Amino acid sequence: MPAQLTLALVGCGAIAQLHLPAVRNGATRTAITAVVDTDESRAQAMARRTGARPFASLDAALEAGGFDAVDLMLPHHLHESAAVRCFAAGKHVLLEKPMANDVASCERILAAARRAGTVFQIAENTQYWSEVLAARRMIDDGALGAIITAHASFALPPMPEFYGAGAWRLDDASAGGGIALDAGSHWIRPLRLWLGEVDEVVGALGRPWRPMQGESLVRALLRFRSGVVASLDGLMKDAPFADAPMFRLTGQRADATIDRRGRLVLWDAAHPDGTQLEVAGGGYLESFYAQLADFEAAILDRRPLAAPAEFALGELRTALALYRSAASGRWEKVWD
Repeated sequence: MPAQLTLALVGCGAIAQLHLPAVRNGATRTAITAVVDTDESRAQAMARRTGARPFASLDAALEAGGFDAVDLMLPHHLHESAAVRCFAAGKHVLLEKPMANDVASCERILAAARRAGTVFQIAENTQYWSEVLAARRMIDDGALGAIITAHASFALPPMPEFYGAGAWRLDDASAGGGIALDAGSHWIRPLRLWLGEVDEVVGALGRPWRPMQGESLVRALLRFRSGVVASLDGLMKDAPFADAPMFRLTGQRADATIDRRGRLVLWDAAHPDGTQLEVAGGGYLESFYAQLADFEAAILDRRPLAAPAEFALGELRTALALYRSAASGRWEKVWD
C-alpha cells in the first residue's frame, strides 16, 4: 500500500478554508499537489499556501495528473459532472454535501463510483463530531433511558464568505434549495445517528432573509421508523439570536443537550441543574480533521469509512420530503 496520498483541492472558496487545516492536522499522510479554481486569483492564493500546482479547470488538472484523489468543494449543481469525470479518471473522491440536488443525480454519481471501484466519501463532518458521538454512546449505554423525543435547532447569520453578494448559495438553480438542503444536513445527520432512519416529514418553510431565493426558515417534525418524533428548526437572519441548545435528547431517565458552544450537558437525577461532560475529540471544527483522516485511512489502509456515501442520501431525501410537505401541507414519506 502507498505511504502517502496525493490530493487535489477542487474549489478554493469558503469551505476550502476548513478543509485545508483538516488535511494538515488530520490527514498527516496526505500531500496537496494540485489546487483548482476557475477564479485564477483564488487558485494562485491556495497554491502559495500549499505549494501545489494551480489549475483553472478540473479537466486541465485531470489531464495533467499528479494526484490520487480529489476533494470536490463546488456549487451543488456541479457535483454530478465533476464527480463522474473524476471517477472516470480513476480518482478517489471526497465530495462536499449534499451529494447532489436531486436523487436521480445522486444515483448516477453512485453508479460512476461503483464502476470506478475507488473510495467515495460524502463530506458530512457531523458524522465525526465528538459531542454527537458521545451522545450516541450515552444512548447505546442506556444512560438516557428509552428516547422519548429529540430537538435539533440551528441559527445562522448570513456569513459573507458563504452568502455574500453574488454567492451561488443565493441562487436556487445552483444551490437546489436553502438552509434545509445545505446547512440542515449538519443537524439531520446527528438525529439519524441517534434515532435511526427518518420515515416521514411534515413542515413549513419561510424566507425571512430575502437575498436568498431558497428558504431561510425551517419548522418541521420528523417521524423516525422507530416511532420517535423529533423537531427540526432552522433560521437565517441578520440580527442576533437568543441562546438555545443546538440539540436536545429527551429520554425516560435523563436529558442531554449540546449547547450553542458545542458543550455536551447531562441532566439527570444526580444533576438536575445539568453537568457538562468532558468529551475527547476537539469539538465541531475538529470533526473536519477526523473526516479527512477517515478518507485518508480508507485509501491508504483500506479501512471502511465511518459511513458509506449512500448514507448521505438520508439528509437529501429528508430535505426534499420537507419541500414536498411545505407544498402539500401533509406528512411526506422520505424514502418513497
